[in-house]
Amino acid sequence: MDDKKFCFIICTEREIFYRECAYYISYLRIPDGYRAEILPIRDAKSMAAGYNLGMGATDAKYKIYLHQDCFILNPNFLNDLLTVFSMDERIAMVGMQGVQRISPDAVEWNVAPVGRLYEESQGMADYESYAFQPSDGVTDCDYVRGFLIATAQDLPWREDLFDGWNFYDASQGFEFRKAGWRVVVPGQRLPWCAHDETILNLWTYDKYRRIFIREYLQ
Repeated sequence: MDDKKFCFIICTEREIFYRECAYYISYLRIPDGYRAEILPIRDAKSMAAGYNLGMGATDAKYKIYLHQDCFILNPNFLNDLLTVFSMDERIAMVGMQGVQRISPDAVEWNVAPVGRLYEESQGMADYESYAFQPSDGVTDCDYVRGFLIATAQDLPWREDLFDGWNFYDASQGFEFRKAGWRVVVPGQRLPWCAHDETILNLWTYDKYRRIFIREYLQ
């Protein structure tokens, strides 16, 4: 595994979203001595299946799994990510928003998330002098939201259980914690990314919620 390499793994089925996502990535500052690559996964059977394909197709130590409609605004994102991982060798998963303690019914919006996201009401954010510091702290979470998940360790995504588009992120957070790793959200004085989630598909949400409860909460 190449510990000087980042890989952005993007499940995509709309080229216009993928190109915009990749456009923002192209403006990120790459830490000295590191490399970065973008790996699109097209026509994935499920999010977990697509991410497993991406995980097996790169030798990068640091993998950033993100939605096609997630746009990284913080140009210092990769350096800041390394700072978070360096705070504790047990930190293996980082997200921008997360749930500290999942509700017994596993309904995400029944618990207020930690972390930040860019919203229009915040105006134009100035990132020129922004950099994450260990003093900004991190919050340990049960899981982080799936629009952006960065990892420093590899574990298979549970495509055997979550063969759709819901609860793959919560599952992976629980798998990482079960393996002894920390799952965290960094303190963000400015939100590091925007998520343009214009269409929310919940047709199979309850099916996977019940699977999740049976596997992890009972």
